[in-house]
Amino acid sequence: MANASIWVDADACPGVIKEILFRAALRTGVSVTLIANQALRIPKVPSLRVVQVSSGFDAEIVKRVIAGDLVVTADIPLAAEVIAKGGEALNPRGERYSPDTIRGVLAMRDFMDTMRSSGNVGGGPPPLTQANRNAFAAQLDTWLARRQDQ
Repeated sequence: MANASIWVDADACPGVIKEILFRAALRTGVSVTLIANQALRIPKVPSLRVVQVSSGFDAEIVKRVIAGDLVVTADIPLAAEVIAKGGEALNPRGERYSPDTIRGVLAMRDFMDTMRSSGNVGGGPPPLTQANRNAFAAQLDTWLARRQDQ
């Protein structure tokens, strides 16, 4: 896992979370690749790069991820595919998806989609809080520490 990389579903990733990832890349040298449908500006850090795709960024991430890699995404089906390949998935709110939890999270997502399409639930997720940022940073630090230990 020492060579494990971080892949970011960058179009949906909040700027403050990207900043945390940029600092981690600078501090540790971990490879961080942002996959996006649009051009992104990133700091000049040797281990940081952007891959722009016209569409299908989730397929691009799944194609590139290997066991032990970390994917930052709020896309639950993408997280499930990453976990199936032996990768790890973390959402920008600091929730780590695991083989034990992903089925339940997928079921809840499908239920909420059904509720939204029937008009029973509206609106998107609440704004990212400081607690969410702290939880994300803590999960990232845990992953980075495990990476160094191996």
